[in-house]
Amino acid sequence: MRISKKLAKMMNEQYGSEMSASMQYMQIATYFDGRSLPKFAAFFYGQAAEEQEHALKFLRYLLDVGAEVQIPAIKAPIYEITDTATAFQMSVNWENEVTDQIYALMDVAIEERDYAAQNFLQWFVTEQVEEVASMETLLDVVNRVGDKNLFMIESYLVRGEETTE
Repeated sequence: MRISKKLAKMMNEQYGSEMSASMQYMQIATYFDGRSLPKFAAFFYGQAAEEQEHALKFLRYLLDVGAEVQIPAIKAPIYEITDTATAFQMSVNWENEVTDQIYALMDVAIEERDYAAQNFLQWFVTEQVEEVASMETLLDVVNRVGDKNLFMIESYLVRGEETTE
C-alpha cells in the first residue's frame, strides 16, 4: 500500500495531538478526582483512554500502509483549571481543534486521491461530530447549573451512562 510522505507526516503529528488530548483529559480528571467528584473524574479518565485509542489507530494505520512511524513530542497539559466551566470549555476548544486537524488530513487525502486514507479518516470525521456535540452539551449544562450545584451535574453524567449501556 502507499501513502504520501506529506500525509504520513501529518498522521504522525495527529498521533501527537491525540496523545496531547489524552494528557489534557487526564489532567482534568485529576482536577475533579482531587475535589471528590468521582463521576466527573471517571468521565474524563474515560475521555483520556479514548484519545489514546484514537492515537493508536493512527499508528496502526501508518504501519498498515508501510509508512515510517515517527512519534512526536507530546505537549504538556494545561494546569490552570480554575472551575468546572473552564475544564469543559477547554475540552470543547480542544475537540474543535482536533476536528480541524482531521479535516485537514481529509483534505490532503482527497487532494492526493488516497481512497484508503479517506476511508480511514471518515471514522474520525464522524467521531468528532459526536465528541464536539457531547462536550458542547455538557458545557451548556455546566454553564446553566454552575459550580454550586456540581452534584446535580454528576447526576446528569450518571443518567448519561445509564442510557449508553
